[in-house]
Amino acid sequence: MKYTVDFAEIGMQMTASVGGKNASLGEMWNHLTTQGVAVPDGFALTAKGYWRFLEHNALTVKMREALQRLDLKDFSNLDDVARATRDLITSGVWPQEVGDDLVAAYAALLNRCPAGITVAVRSSATAEDLPGASFAGQMETYLNVAGEQAVLDACHRCFASLFTARAIKYRVDNGFAHMDVAVSVGVQRMVRSDLACAGVGFTVEPETGNPNVVVLTGAWGLGENVVQGAVTPDQFTVFKHGMRLGLPAILLRVTGAKERTMVYAADKSPAAIGGVLNTDTTPEKQRLLTLSDAEVLRLADWCLRIEAHYGHAMDIEWAKDGISGELFIVQARPETVHDGSRAQLAHRTFQLEKTGTVSAKILAQGIAVGGGISVGTARRLDSPDQAHLLQAGEVLVTGITNPDWDPVMKKAAAIVTDKGGRTSHAAIVARELGLTALVGTGNATETIPDGQLITVSCAEGATGHAYEGSLPFTVSETDAKDWRKPKTRAMLILGDPDRAFQLSRLPCDGIGLMRMEFIITSAIRIHPVALAKWNELPAGPAKDEIARLTEGYADKSAFFVDKLAEAVGTIAAAFHPREVILRMSDFKTNEYANLLGGKGFEPHEENPMLGFRGASRYYHPLYRDGFRLECRAIQKVRETMGLNNVKVMIPFCRTVEEAAKVEVELAANGLKRGENGLELYAMVEIPSNVLQLEEFAAHFDGFSIGSNDLTQLTLGIDRDSALVSPLFSESNPAVKELISRAIHTARRLGRKIGLCGQAPSDDPSFARFLVENGIDSISFNPDALHQGMINMCAAEENPIH
Repeated sequence: MKYTVDFAEIGMQMTASVGGKNASLGEMWNHLTTQGVAVPDGFALTAKGYWRFLEHNALTVKMREALQRLDLKDFSNLDDVARATRDLITSGVWPQEVGDDLVAAYAALLNRCPAGITVAVRSSATAEDLPGASFAGQMETYLNVAGEQAVLDACHRCFASLFTARAIKYRVDNGFAHMDVAVSVGVQRMVRSDLACAGVGFTVEPETGNPNVVVLTGAWGLGENVVQGAVTPDQFTVFKHGMRLGLPAILLRVTGAKERTMVYAADKSPAAIGGVLNTDTTPEKQRLLTLSDAEVLRLADWCLRIEAHYGHAMDIEWAKDGISGELFIVQARPETVHDGSRAQLAHRTFQLEKTGTVSAKILAQGIAVGGGISVGTARRLDSPDQAHLLQAGEVLVTGITNPDWDPVMKKAAAIVTDKGGRTSHAAIVARELGLTALVGTGNATETIPDGQLITVSCAEGATGHAYEGSLPFTVSETDAKDWRKPKTRAMLILGDPDRAFQLSRLPCDGIGLMRMEFIITSAIRIHPVALAKWNELPAGPAKDEIARLTEGYADKSAFFVDKLAEAVGTIAAAFHPREVILRMSDFKTNEYANLLGGKGFEPHEENPMLGFRGASRYYHPLYRDGFRLECRAIQKVRETMGLNNVKVMIPFCRTVEEAAKVEVELAANGLKRGENGLELYAMVEIPSNVLQLEEFAAHFDGFSIGSNDLTQLTLGIDRDSALVSPLFSESNPAVKELISRAIHTARRLGRKIGLCGQAPSDDPSFARFLVENGIDSISFNPDALHQGMINMCAAEENPIH
């Protein structure tokens, strides 16, 4: 009887004999190497070899007896039972016929491979890698094994690893009978990744299961550090649809710390098995990416081919040989976390638990943003320069925020401000980030002690409170997949790429407003003109900091283009093929000036809100070079990454003549309306946009009503002023008349028109007003989407007019 079989003779139909891991390697060897997917040669010791080993050593009865002693209630003796069972196996000896077959197969493998190779010896349980149950990480792998005796010893140890404590507990938890599972052992040519790099690939986004991307991770040296999570690896995200179009669709490159490098032990003794060392990675190599773009695209292509062959999402291990420079796929298994599952997409509702006997002290109260409750230590900051004082999970308490605060706010559990209304910067960004926020308190920086543990509650209506201490609260959840969808399109407002894949699971129709400013302040931080005119930037601290941030970029403007394209591309890929409407930058001059290097390129204005902003900047000599970089980034997203679901929206376009100038400027920078399906939208946020909407329509394919600015400019209200904020209302008759006129004009002209703002979720009557006037879409912050959809459905089902 033969106990070994070469990969060339193995397929998935042999899982019961060679285990999922070896069956998959054989399947790829036979069906995918012809498509260019490189798989290292090898063979498998079948389950028959394991059963013959137990039989030869009369172990079955003894092992059953040992396992029957396991305490199934609290597993108090798990380690002892595991050790006793392994000792039984390690005390056994190889049956002559199995050992001889194993040695012969090893010799044949050496003859087929380049001289001097070592092998990897991997356990492959006959029940592993099944849908819904992956045995990954439960059993042992031995690397860098050389010589007949070392191979025999490694295979022997693989048998014993079926009974580690973690493997025994895993089988109990998943309902597998211990003695029904056998071990096959894969013996495979070792890829010399100790001299190069290795890592893992997923054919879905691993946190959410989003199927639009391939995600690769990698670190220097052998791949075990990545598999075991022992290092922070590089990460590469590739857009699948762009790959299928033949485009170099790399969305994101993130340089990981790669703290350790696993290599072969140079001085291991001949008797040692799989000698490896984990060494500190040099700072120079930590800063280098493990893969070139060409290698990323090759691996991504292989991942797509593997996924297509198997017909479901896959978890794949890859390695690069440092001698030959070749890439290899060394393992592929079904991705079992997301594949085929209907994971709940939870929407949370908060309720503060107040008792009649305890009256919590109110430290501050103001306008509640969102409906959440957060508990954390209060940290009072005067400016973003103090960001280092705020620890993750603390409550940011400050006077007022602007875009300079965006990176700081992402660290906070909640935000409390003295100033601002429900349309202030702090409120808008908090909604976008899903944070609890209490704004317009008047005196929170005076009444909330720094370092005080507080509870910020926005779950009690329009007025929120900051309470002393930690108060109990409950959270109830509904599954967003069960939400009723209105006929009117419900879309999201989003600017944070870190939340894109998670939020893409919501039952929305796309992104109605992607704010570029958040991306610039968080991912770039540098004024685009300072990068475009790097050589003109005066020496000083700002230039030194820019040099540090853009290290590795000879062309400093390319840094802006790459980072903006990566962020926009990530969001667009997460929601593809749903449309994503990107608003070009709409900083005010004081906000632009606060970006690194910005002060020398921005004029001083007494009223920046009504000054040099939006469309007026794009064709002006003071900012034209910066706008050119914005356009290059969007061109890269659409044409290089293949994300033509991105549409461009122009903010604060005051006149029809200005619209014409911007259209010309866009076309000059590779974004010609109508070319490659590009649609151009405009914000309707100035009364002139409504009054001349028909003339504006000659330059735009669609419109989006910005209710905050339109209300502000119609009523003459500073929306950041707490003194007049009670007068701010989108439901004011003058504002509603302009909105109604804009909707009806757009529909008459065959142009799509939507609205971005909080009012349709806060006020059911306003949602009804929009729906009954025929709005095409309404865009909500993520925390308001569910309520907004409820209000839209109610308006559609029970119209008044």
